[in-house]
Amino acid sequence: MSMRDNDDRRRATAAPVVVGVDGSPGAEAAVRWAAETAVRRARPLRIVHGMDLVTANGVLGVYAVMAPPVVDSVRAHGRAVVARAEKLAREMAPGVPISTVVTADSGKHLLIEHSVDAYAVVLGATGTAGTLAHFGSTLLAVTARAQGTVVVVRTDRDADGMIHDAGPVVVGVDGSPVSEAAIVTAFGEAADRGAELVAVHAWSDWDYKRFAADGESMVPDAALEEAERAVLAERLAGWQEKYPDVLVTRKIYLASPAAHLRDWSKRAQLVVIGSRGRGALAGALLGSTANSLVQHAYCPVMVVHPIRVTG
Repeated sequence: MSMRDNDDRRRATAAPVVVGVDGSPGAEAAVRWAAETAVRRARPLRIVHGMDLVTANGVLGVYAVMAPPVVDSVRAHGRAVVARAEKLAREMAPGVPISTVVTADSGKHLLIEHSVDAYAVVLGATGTAGTLAHFGSTLLAVTARAQGTVVVVRTDRDADGMIHDAGPVVVGVDGSPVSEAAIVTAFGEAADRGAELVAVHAWSDWDYKRFAADGESMVPDAALEEAERAVLAERLAGWQEKYPDVLVTRKIYLASPAAHLRDWSKRAQLVVIGSRGRGALAGALLGSTANSLVQHAYCPVMVVHPIRVTG
């Protein structure tokens, strides 16, 4: 399959919003967000749950063979989790076509598999670390390895777990190819939501406060600052012309992009970030900034992946 074919499959109106569920409060928040997105984008919704029976059998060992009711209980739990999620989704999106998938596979493998033809993959998170299943391994695996767009629905832990539905769309810009894809996505999201777009650019990935002598901030060179402003303006110019109704605010910082984006997430309704940035190690699937945000942001985080060629 070519890159163009793969991208076209996601753009097709039949491409579903895919949401992973496990019965947790974070997953319920993900279902709500996914259902609202399906309505807004006029797309079907697909609810998926992986029972991870391979791991269960490995943990239970001989006992699982001797006591099949244990496995039956896991299956019943999985069906119940999906049924509750489907009921919630139908209440929120009564006109949206909804399908469900329950398999013996793990949640992360299931979501990565369904990301191939999904409009977006949505999963939930709670607290200060992602938790869909298996202590956050699902969240990190999916955000790193899925194709297309992944949304981690983070809630505001300082506001009783509220999902932000107001405020700007914030995008991280670092000049990398994946960052360009994030810019395109962020403009579309801001236009669709009637929201301001805040473009955040940091010159360096360093946490400069750790290296500043005697706690003093390093003072940037004026010429360098002007050059970075010009770079950011150039990155945004073409898309500002395409989306003239989107108000754009540019924010430039010396360093620490993850920290600044995390601060912006306290007032944003969505943060958009590329899966890998300029500082990503060769072969890395998830950059340090994206990794930090999906675990610590205060609002939903949209991680944009490059489209990978398969076949």
